[in-house]
Amino acid sequence: MSTTATAPAAEHAQADPYALRPEDARPAPTAFRDRIRHLGPGFVLSAAVVGSGELITTTALGAQAGFALLWLVIVSTAVKVWVQMELAQWTILNGRTALEGYREVGPRIGRLSWINWLWIGMDFAKMFQRGGIIGGTAAACSVLWPVIGEPLGWGSLALWAVVVTVAAILLLQSGKYSLVERACLVSVVVFTLVTVSLAVGLPGTGFGYGGSELGSGFGFGIPAGTVGIALAVFGITGVGADEMTTYTYWCLEKGYARWTGPDDGSEERARRAEGWIKVMRLDALTGLAVCVLCTLSFYVIGAAVLHPQGLVPEGNEMITTLSRIYTDTMGPWAEYLFLVGAFAVLFSTLIGSTASVPRLWTNTLGLLGVVDWADVRARTRTIRVLTWCLPLLWTCFFLWMQSPVLMVQIGGIGGGIFLLAVVVAVWRLRHTGVPKRFRANPWLTAALVLSSVAILCVGVYGVLKTLGAVPE
Repeated sequence: MSTTATAPAAEHAQADPYALRPEDARPAPTAFRDRIRHLGPGFVLSAAVVGSGELITTTALGAQAGFALLWLVIVSTAVKVWVQMELAQWTILNGRTALEGYREVGPRIGRLSWINWLWIGMDFAKMFQRGGIIGGTAAACSVLWPVIGEPLGWGSLALWAVVVTVAAILLLQSGKYSLVERACLVSVVVFTLVTVSLAVGLPGTGFGYGGSELGSGFGFGIPAGTVGIALAVFGITGVGADEMTTYTYWCLEKGYARWTGPDDGSEERARRAEGWIKVMRLDALTGLAVCVLCTLSFYVIGAAVLHPQGLVPEGNEMITTLSRIYTDTMGPWAEYLFLVGAFAVLFSTLIGSTASVPRLWTNTLGLLGVVDWADVRARTRTIRVLTWCLPLLWTCFFLWMQSPVLMVQIGGIGGGIFLLAVVVAVWRLRHTGVPKRFRANPWLTAALVLSSVAILCVGVYGVLKTLGAVPE
């Protein structure tokens, strides 16, 4: 009888990706090619990131500001990874999620820290962004297959918004999300290769650019009238604050913390931790390379093709405006290539959000005492319920507002503000939950300092200029 009673418990403990058990510990690979085999979370994150930020916001910024903000695109994509890696290191060493770590950074308001409450507020702003992603995906489908009324008409957009949302939910409910992840990653890589090729080939077309245009992008200023979208770009391109937070969940589910094992104070455990942290850093930097390459390509294309024509993606016509990038340089046939690629990129981003956000909200409900996060059955049940409810709510946001670009920018500004709080949390957790042994590397420390200062300066400057405290 006791065996029957304990077997399910043992099965759930083994299946729980968030539980640390001594028997699950394993040494980390030391050879580079063996480390590559354990990569994953960074690619999943890149597949989710390469979408609304790069395709919509970054291209729109290039169309509006020309090459002037090229410096901001590079900073916003490259600077954040060091904060991301520091937060992930804390997770691997402690076996806990980012939201659990944020709660330790006081002061507390009720059961949560001020950062947890700020995350809740930020996520409501992000609902606009996710609605914009659904809207962009629906717009691509509406142009390709206008089933009700005119392309981009309300009826066609509404139908396709519901269809793509339910499709994402069903894919995740089927239990085959690993296959969906691989499919999304392939689609993003293919579309990125096409976009990079187009950006590199532009100098040979009527929309060419040269060294003088690229050099003008490093004046380190923000042109008048572009502050709002510049803030959105800084908050949304590359790995944003919500992606940094989500990355800790993927590191746990991949197994980096579980393979490190619980902290027993032994030298063997410390060496395992060092090994898996090295794997995580390689994973994060590989994902960064994808994001930087893709983001720069989208920005240069927007600045070179759309800006000279005065075309700025707005409203539901965002998809057709962006398609001009392809039709103006490759011919009318390329519009279909763009639409299929845009659908693949945006839908993969929707898949990433639909997979991650229910986990974050379930963890938050656990911190509030509403559900038992440690109970695998309760956690799984809550995630499944939220996987249905949240994407449908995002769809309602889009149907109410119907402006994908503006919706994505609202989410980006919210993410930019939350990013400042994440930097504060990372430094606090670094000194309370990371032993000196793991923060002794002076180069990594210097990179984290520069990253934090850049985030702080750009964030504060943008807020002050938005409020009118900084003259034009």
